[in-house]
Amino acid sequence: MSARDRTEEVAAAYRRFAETEARGRSPLYESLARRVAEDNAIIAFLLTLPPDKRQPNLLFAAVRYQSGRALQWPEFRRAVLDRAEAIARLMRQRATQTNEPGRCAVLLPVLAQLPQPLALLEVGASAGLCLLPDHYGYDYGDVRVAPESRPRLSCVASPGTPLPMRLPDVVWRAGLDLNPLDPSDAEHRAWLEALVWPEQGDRLARLRDALAVAREVKPPVVRGDLRHDLPGLARQAPGDATLVIFHTAVLAYVRSAAERQAFADQVAGLADCWIANEVPRAFPEIARTTPSTRTGFLLSVDRIPTAWTDPHGAAIDWIL
Repeated sequence: MSARDRTEEVAAAYRRFAETEARGRSPLYESLARRVAEDNAIIAFLLTLPPDKRQPNLLFAAVRYQSGRALQWPEFRRAVLDRAEAIARLMRQRATQTNEPGRCAVLLPVLAQLPQPLALLEVGASAGLCLLPDHYGYDYGDVRVAPESRPRLSCVASPGTPLPMRLPDVVWRAGLDLNPLDPSDAEHRAWLEALVWPEQGDRLARLRDALAVAREVKPPVVRGDLRHDLPGLARQAPGDATLVIFHTAVLAYVRSAAERQAFADQVAGLADCWIANEVPRAFPEIARTTPSTRTGFLLSVDRIPTAWTDPHGAAIDWIL
């Protein structure tokens, strides 16, 4: 690929992020992404990084973490170019481990229907916040579950969504991650907070509440690669519980379609239930079987398309 083609590839990724992810959610990040797409100096900086370290969320979080606050374009551009070495080092070390507890609200309708008790194993668990669905409260409008608990997760559910009446019974939980984060570590918490988009104060408050829960419960998250280390961890689950292996916004980072398929085949042989909540392109063979096409994430259960979901768990549209 020529230098011009590589430049256009990065620019296109930032334009796509502005249009399909940030638009309507973060005016600042939409603006920054469009500006980056037009700035050859910033793109040249990004091209010094590996392909999986060039994504907008990672760049914006790294600059925010380094600066201590969100920056508008002129100051943002100066920060990147003046602190290029430090920001590049941070982007190489860190990942977009957006540990969004709100996603538990779209997992709960599935979890509540399974034979109880449950053993939960999350792939790409970050700090383990999505391993705690039985510790949060939920508000689906007409249906509320454990409303006294904090954080309380709000989710708009479509008609036909099998809303839960009670929390699941979780007797075992564990997570797997390339770079686990510790909820008790102040630097790790600061990185997770930097990943929250600047206009989303409610998400930040929810994250802080969930981190407080995680510091008490201490869900175990072990270092490992989903392609190699999943079977050993799965074997630790109690045999008398329904083993649920799940993941959200993880498989898009496995660039090889063959490796994603190998992972899917492996999970199918390990789990009693496999829940994938991913962008449709992560598993196109599953997405092709859906009766409709939507934006957001596609939640599937044992390869069966089940719901379209908001990436942060704010809505679920059940596939009837």
